[in-house]
Amino acid sequence: MADLKSMKGVSEKDRKLIAEAEALLGPEPDSMGFVKNLFWGRFQQNMVLPYPQVPAEEVARCDQLLAELDAYLRNEHPAIQIDQEQEIPDWVVKRLFKIGVMGMTISREYGGGGFGITSYNRALELIGRFCGSTAVMVSAHQSIGCKAIMLFGNEEQKKLWLPHLATDWLSAFCLSEPAVGCDASGQQTICEKSADGEYFTILKGEKKWATSAPQAGLFTVMVRQQTPDGKDKVSALVCTPDMEGIDIFQDNRSKCGIRGTWQGRLRFNNVKVPKFNLLHKEGRGINVALSCLNYGRCTLSAGMLGGARRAMDQAVKWSQTRYQFGDPLSDKELVKQRIAHMAALVYASDAMLYMTTGMLDRDDQDIMVETALCKCFCSEAGWQVVNDAMQIMGGESYMTENEIERIFRDSRINLIVEGSNDLMWSFIFAYGGKQLGEWMLGVREAPMGKKLGQLGQILPLAAEVFLGIRRASPKITKVAPELREAADRLARQISEFTYQFKQASKRYDAALMNRQAVQARLAFIAIQLHAWACTLSKLDLDIRTHGTNGGAEFARDKAAAIHFFDLAELEIQRYFRELYYNADDTMMKAAEAAMAFSDTQPASDFAIPEASPTEFRGQGRQADQSHIKQFPGKRYRQTAKG
Repeated sequence: MADLKSMKGVSEKDRKLIAEAEALLGPEPDSMGFVKNLFWGRFQQNMVLPYPQVPAEEVARCDQLLAELDAYLRNEHPAIQIDQEQEIPDWVVKRLFKIGVMGMTISREYGGGGFGITSYNRALELIGRFCGSTAVMVSAHQSIGCKAIMLFGNEEQKKLWLPHLATDWLSAFCLSEPAVGCDASGQQTICEKSADGEYFTILKGEKKWATSAPQAGLFTVMVRQQTPDGKDKVSALVCTPDMEGIDIFQDNRSKCGIRGTWQGRLRFNNVKVPKFNLLHKEGRGINVALSCLNYGRCTLSAGMLGGARRAMDQAVKWSQTRYQFGDPLSDKELVKQRIAHMAALVYASDAMLYMTTGMLDRDDQDIMVETALCKCFCSEAGWQVVNDAMQIMGGESYMTENEIERIFRDSRINLIVEGSNDLMWSFIFAYGGKQLGEWMLGVREAPMGKKLGQLGQILPLAAEVFLGIRRASPKITKVAPELREAADRLARQISEFTYQFKQASKRYDAALMNRQAVQARLAFIAIQLHAWACTLSKLDLDIRTHGTNGGAEFARDKAAAIHFFDLAELEIQRYFRELYYNADDTMMKAAEAAMAFSDTQPASDFAIPEASPTEFRGQGRQADQSHIKQFPGKRYRQTAKG
């Protein structure tokens, strides 16, 4: 395959960015994941059909845990108090440890539950129905905080730390910094290795947004160091709060939603970390971080799904019991439209989430695009569902005592964290289509002699790119007979998708690397295609399981899935059209004009990023925090040390 960095028209800056991205992501897997195959116009049935299942023994164990968890959440969990007082009480954390939620995926050997990823996400979904703050706390601890040790720790490290993490220690994942958000490779926390190789010293640095850091007994910290090859790379070190030089100087900031979680800010000043505490290998910290995010993106989706499902159920019941002009709201067609929309998105989110966790459980190697898709789809769909529920319930949904208002606030963060959706769309486009793009470039730039030897591959590509002849639709055969029509429609859209990807690559050439609006449209199509495939697979399983005797719940879900097929097709067609008919030109001009006007406004009137590289750093409006509740985090740190 050709190298995209060698493509004519690619700027030196873009070449450097591509090279850095390739170094971070590592070599392409030997086999492509399901979504990458969609870019090529393929439907790999064995990857999604049949729908993944969990062994019966584990399902039974998980059901038992969920029954205890459900009883606790319904009868004891202080969700309103947590939101209002902006703190998850220590007794709640201890109770969740006792139930076994906090160590579900940690091996039984180390005191955990030994559950798979699907079972764990079932628990997160249940918690998300009742309390978004608690779902985030549990997810941050187990999906990213201690996941690095589970995935990359050696046997001695696991024996030392995992028993605590399964039973009594919270953990925190320290990646983000004042100047580092989605750009994980830009770490400014610096460490160096001692001359004798016995320890690392974190010379300086600051971390922010570290969930549960004020209460944690262990931190996984990403640091930049100069490796023996002379290059600056990121390593992952395990730190504990009793290490000299660690200062948790801010326990939390008051937030719009997930108010009960605490996002700490930490400073590191000459912190000595034993070499024993290095995770994985020197310079492989980004690999650690990206691997953990695969799991965090699923649990974020699970918490979002739980909240969305609860909002939908409440809104439907409200619509049937709230009367206006003599009739229930549920009689109105526009209300029915919202109800159907909610049901379709909830079913599709469920299908995608547990398809993705199934892929993780069976240890699929090329999974990064799928987890990104899961996070993007579930966060966007969940937000739409909660918004529909708010609209159906009207003014009452806006009242604090009604949980929809809290779910609404808690949900919004999911479109931002674990990779901002705006960035993830470009990632889905770039990483999902990278191998196809490199293959096309290789065909174009190959010498004539080589081209003549590859006519079998070149002619079909030329027919698509220059003659508009679509490749044959893939065959989807492993579905119930009544789903044949939906499968055939999906196959046709997949064929059109690979055609439009190739057309966009030809039309924009190297400029496509900077056309994020175009990238996003192609990513949106990939997201909808994958959601359609997951929904098709889940409905196929449901039909084979229930037949015609599934009752009202099955009837609802079947109708919701079929409605989603229509919604997905409409969305896909919309983005196909927008590849040719859009407002990008006027958008660019309007944005430039708005920014030019902003240049005339004084920085002192506005919030300015604290680590801004511009001359306006430190000149922005200073927010008054005197009225915002401060947090007594010190007592938690003492408990963690003990």
